[in-house]
Amino acid sequence: MELYSYFRSSAAYRVRIALNLKGLPYDYRAVHLLKDGGQQLAPQYRALNPNALVPALVDGDAVLTQSLAIVEYLEETHPQPPLLPSDALGRARVRAIAQTIACDIHPLNNLRVLKYLKHELKVSEEAKNAWYKHWVELGLAGVEAMLAGAPQTGRFCHGDAPTLADLCLVPQLANARRFGCDLSAMPTLARIEAACAELPAFQQAAPAAQPDAE
Repeated sequence: MELYSYFRSSAAYRVRIALNLKGLPYDYRAVHLLKDGGQQLAPQYRALNPNALVPALVDGDAVLTQSLAIVEYLEETHPQPPLLPSDALGRARVRAIAQTIACDIHPLNNLRVLKYLKHELKVSEEAKNAWYKHWVELGLAGVEAMLAGAPQTGRFCHGDAPTLADLCLVPQLANARRFGCDLSAMPTLARIEAACAELPAFQQAAPAAQPDAE
């Protein structure tokens, strides 16, 4: 398998964790989202992913895009260790947490949105960062409320093994810290993040551990 990734991309980070947890080897193909005007916009990459986003995963003749779809594909083709619970309610809860992060929080704050705010709408750097912090802090506060005190929450977001929810949470927290978000009122998220940080699969997927890290 080949993973087209950018070290700071939250979406690519999710897939790196999943591949590592499942013990699946892959070749890393760096796509720098800022160099050369954005390497994801080059025709050769658009041929892989017409949306010009990372990640893209090549498995044989198949090209997969969208991080959650890729993780679900890996779950179906390589079911051990599982990243989704065995029961329908558990799977729904894990997907709800994951989608809250990947579909509600992340799209408002990814690189192309921030660039549009700055370059097209002429928003100041201060206002752009305020936009980021507002939506990320609001969204993560909701995730904290979903997890805190819930009987299904264990060492990780759901039970005592990492799931799709943790794969989404850890990258979002990493980027939130990079932009100076206030996470002090989110002790459950911090506790789960610390548990994930103990696992080699998460350590090896971290942005600083990638070959294109800067």
